[in-house]
Amino acid sequence: MKKNMNVIQIRGIRGLIIAVFIGCCLAAGFIAFPGFICMFAWNLIAEHIQEIPSIGIVQGLLLWGIMVAAYFAFKKDRVVVCFKTPQGLSEEELKAVFADLKKQSEEDPVLQAMLKARETELKLQKDASEEESKPVEAGSNDKG
Repeated sequence: MKKNMNVIQIRGIRGLIIAVFIGCCLAAGFIAFPGFICMFAWNLIAEHIQEIPSIGIVQGLLLWGIMVAAYFAFKKDRVVVCFKTPQGLSEEELKAVFADLKKQSEEDPVLQAMLKARETELKLQKDASEEESKPVEAGSNDKG
């Protein structure tokens, strides 16, 4: 956990009003205004090309959303969030991590269920690897 973590506290009605105001400003600045610009640019182009219909603010917002989605889809850093299995950890290190998680999650039943499922998965993988490593015994053919 970060030692220099900043915590934002909202106290009272004044804090709620400021938080709502900040949220509205962010929505206006990053969603509504670019949507309006997209609508204006589209309609400006539509004036010169007769076959293109003009659009409203809702369609401008959708156009802005498509542009943002395309940007993130074709960006060079393709993965924004990555979930990986811990390949470099040994079984002892994994057990230590799970023990720490168990200590922290004594009151969270969802996290406890997830930990139990992961432990069962690890146990099944261990059993499967042990079965694969056992030599196959030749069967006896008694004819008599």
